[in-house]
Amino acid sequence: MSTKALLTSEDLWKIVADGSRYELYRGELVPMTPVELEHGRIVIRFGRLLDEYVAKNRLGTVGTEVGFHLSQDPHTTLAPDIAFIAQSRVPQGSAAEKFVEFEPDLAVEVLSPWDTATDITRRIEVYLKAGVRLVWIVDPGTQRVTVYRSLQDVKVLTPDQELDGGDVLPGFQIKVSEIFAV
Repeated sequence: MSTKALLTSEDLWKIVADGSRYELYRGELVPMTPVELEHGRIVIRFGRLLDEYVAKNRLGTVGTEVGFHLSQDPHTTLAPDIAFIAQSRVPQGSAAEKFVEFEPDLAVEVLSPWDTATDITRRIEVYLKAGVRLVWIVDPGTQRVTVYRSLQDVKVLTPDQELDGGDVLPGFQIKVSEIFAV
């Protein structure tokens, strides 16, 4: 019986150096599928809204598809569609030239048609277990945002409701419908 060799975050860094797109889940490569136009549009719009607020208030940094090394044994490195890191935790110098070795404060995932409930649940669990303080799942199909502070503290917001950053992004508020505006 042979065992499959598990990869590390360092292995992934070398693999993606050629521009290929993968994540690492429990030591195994997971391809990152190119997204459709609507997904990309929502990521850019929502990311811009978050980035403008964060920059104006000097709260930290916002990035898209940044690799975060979230667990060690076996290695898991995920790249949320949008992530926020508080100013006091932003990597400096050469640390900014590789995967981030800790969890973001906020992870945002925009659902795509091929995302399965199992895949999304797994991502949410990984983020929360790693210590991500806030996870937002953005659903273009229903135009809703599901907010996770833990697996027990979950709130689904409809287009007419306000999404707020709580203690992770103090003062940030946006009507959910604005995320999906054309």
